[in-house]
Amino acid sequence: MPMSECDVEHKIAEYAIGNQNSIYRLAFSYVKNADDALDIVQESIYKAISSKDSLKNPKSIKPWFYKIVVNTSLDWIRRKKRLAVADEDLLFLEDTGENDHYPDIDLYRALDSLPDDYRIVVVLRYFEDLKLEEIAEVLNQNISTVKTHLYKSLDRLRVKMSDEG
Repeated sequence: MPMSECDVEHKIAEYAIGNQNSIYRLAFSYVKNADDALDIVQESIYKAISSKDSLKNPKSIKPWFYKIVVNTSLDWIRRKKRLAVADEDLLFLEDTGENDHYPDIDLYRALDSLPDDYRIVVVLRYFEDLKLEEIAEVLNQNISTVKTHLYKSLDRLRVKMSDEG
C-alpha cells in the first residue's frame, strides 16, 4: 500500500532530525563554513519535502536525501563563486575570529587537497558510511567510476599522509 503524502513528509522530517549531524557534515565538507552548511541543510530539507513525490522507495531515503544535499551544496558553491567581493573590509566583518577545530587536521588538509570528485567519494564512504551503490546513486555515476575514484583517492591520501608523516 502506497504511503500518503503526509506519511512521506513525516518520514522525511523524521530522517532529517535523526540524521542531522551526518547531513550537516556532508554539507560542511563542501562549503567549509558552519553558517553556510546550516543554510544548505535547511534548504535541503525544504527541497526534500517539496519534491517528496520523487522518493520512489521510502527505504532508499538516505541516498535520495544525500543526493539533494550534494546538489544543494554544489548549487550553493556555484552561487558563491558568482559573488565578487567588492571590499576587503567585508571579509573582516564576517570574521568571527574563531577557528574550527578538527581532531586530525592533517587528514582534513589531505582530504581538501583532493579533487572534488575524489574527496566526496571518500567523505560519503568513510564519514557518512554509504555503500558504493548508494554513492553511485547520490553522485549519478557508474559504480565502476565510484570505485576508481575511491581507489585513486585512497592512493593519493596514502602518499600525502606518508609525505607529511
